[in-house]
Amino acid sequence: MSHARQSTIAGRGLGADLRALRNMRGFSLRHVATQLGWQPSRLSRIETGKQGITTEDVASLLVIYGVTGEERDRLLAKTERADEPNLWEIQGPLSQESRTLIQIEPAATSILNFQPLLLPGLLQTPDYTRALMKAGGVSEDDAEIRVAARMSRQAILSRENPPTFEVILDECALRRVVGSAKTMARQLRHLAEATERPNVHLWVLRYTVGAHTGLDGAFALFDFVKDGPVVYLDHKISGLFLEEPEQVAFFRTEADRLKSVALTRQDSVDTVAAIAKELDQE
Repeated sequence: MSHARQSTIAGRGLGADLRALRNMRGFSLRHVATQLGWQPSRLSRIETGKQGITTEDVASLLVIYGVTGEERDRLLAKTERADEPNLWEIQGPLSQESRTLIQIEPAATSILNFQPLLLPGLLQTPDYTRALMKAGGVSEDDAEIRVAARMSRQAILSRENPPTFEVILDECALRRVVGSAKTMARQLRHLAEATERPNVHLWVLRYTVGAHTGLDGAFALFDFVKDGPVVYLDHKISGLFLEEPEQVAFFRTEADRLKSVALTRQDSVDTVAAIAKELDQE
């Protein structure tokens, strides 16, 4: 008998992909399950990552959904590692968000993001994102699609019962001008305004801190109601999801260490506003 299990990030990602395909085709759980001789509850557990699935069963689902070619190969490969903890995900071109990241963000109850160089995607303005895409060599048409996708992700911060969003930024991320000075000033004012929401908290690490524990790279930490926490490490064309308890505990400690040397939340917001004012005068 199938039973509930502790889902892995790979299993949750695979399940979300399969659910998205079913919804795109307009099929109900019962319709698909009946074709395979399953109970609808079994397919539901698969789609939430609570139950494992074989590559043969995924292949059968993909026939029903009409998926072929590279997408079929990707999903079958993902099935083979769905029960393994941690996930290394190849994302594609620079600045294209991870599929799994987009799938898990809406389910998070809290998100902590440390960024030493850039503003986090959930708080970027469209012009700031466009400037990043241009710098990364993304075509104008592709950039607009990605800007729209990134802006749509931000809706989770203003929905009913939004996640708590904690942001730790190095001063470098605030002073590096992305786009023009005016674009950057607007971005920083947007950041300051976001902290007026009760669920958004900001800490800034001043240059005067000197060397600190976050200089080796950005990370994000996600907590969920039912599933285990996940750490996400982003790179140009890949992303690594970590979910082993000792790995998550390490990054929680890293976040606490960064907060301990950062400005207070109010001083952090004041610093952002001051830098925005400086840019307005350029």
